[in-house]
Amino acid sequence: MSTLDLRGRPLRDLRVSLTDRCNFRCGYCMPRELFGAGHQYLAADELLTFDEVEEVVRTAVDLGVRTVRLTGGEPLLRPGVADLVARLAAIGDLDLAMTTNGVLLGRHAAALRAAGLDRMTVSLDGIDDATFRRASDSPFGVSAVLDGIDAAVEAGFPRVKVNAVVRRGINEDQVVPLVEHFRGSGHVLRFIEFMDVGSTNGWTGSEVVPAAEIRAAIEARWPVEELPPSRHGEVAQRLRLRDGSAEVGLISSMSSPFCDTCTRARLTADGRVHTCLFSSTGTDVRGLLRGSRRPGDLHTLLRRVWGGRDDRYSEVRSALTRRADAPVEMSYIGG
Repeated sequence: MSTLDLRGRPLRDLRVSLTDRCNFRCGYCMPRELFGAGHQYLAADELLTFDEVEEVVRTAVDLGVRTVRLTGGEPLLRPGVADLVARLAAIGDLDLAMTTNGVLLGRHAAALRAAGLDRMTVSLDGIDDATFRRASDSPFGVSAVLDGIDAAVEAGFPRVKVNAVVRRGINEDQVVPLVEHFRGSGHVLRFIEFMDVGSTNGWTGSEVVPAAEIRAAIEARWPVEELPPSRHGEVAQRLRLRDGSAEVGLISSMSSPFCDTCTRARLTADGRVHTCLFSSTGTDVRGLLRGSRRPGDLHTLLRRVWGGRDDRYSEVRSALTRRADAPVEMSYIGG
């Protein structure tokens, strides 16, 4: 069953956050000044249970979702995550993916693959230890992430996507070294523009490295050719080094918005559904799941939420500013 929003975009992808905790303090996500020792994380009973996650996913599949991506925080900090993967895999007709920082992957990769996880994405913002530690604000070295990637390959994941958020003054000098490192590995490296997500990352346009600049840095070293999108709603511009040694993706949500093809919703760890990556409020489903309800109420709620969606924040911001360093009021977003 296909569920369309007000702009005719189908619901196809659901990001499911399993926890608000992380063992990194990346400046673009969980900066230490806001997520330090005194930060109050969600209590265990505030998190959606696996039963509740499964019910939301089953309902979303009925409404058209075909890809579910497990995220966090750091999803591997949630105990029993492989058990959840097995439950979601049993739904059938579903592409199951996970995004992780990779440092715990060595302990979990085999169990996740055996449980039915289809794809793995690992975040890695630098290939030298100094840059990586500065970007992640963590004590881990690059080798911990690379070991996790190797564990994923050994577990049977055919290839791994490696995501790098590029932030000027932090790691823009890592673009070429990252490509050089992963050439010939079979993994797909994707560079993501620093985004103004939420209200905690201190985003300024001056720190955005546009995808065109990232591409130019790569092309100065290797000739590239463009590849077609792998599927409808593909967020990355796909490039391939002409010698065939690497595929690179450029995710340009700041400089070249792709709202018109966005098919994604996200479910937070405490049970709120957001219909835009940039939204700040969302719709509570945990209350419905734990309250008095009739059969079909969750289906009705999710259909109403997606059917009333008109989000196009990035397009509006781009049209209003035409320059990366002009602020846009986040209250535009209600979903």
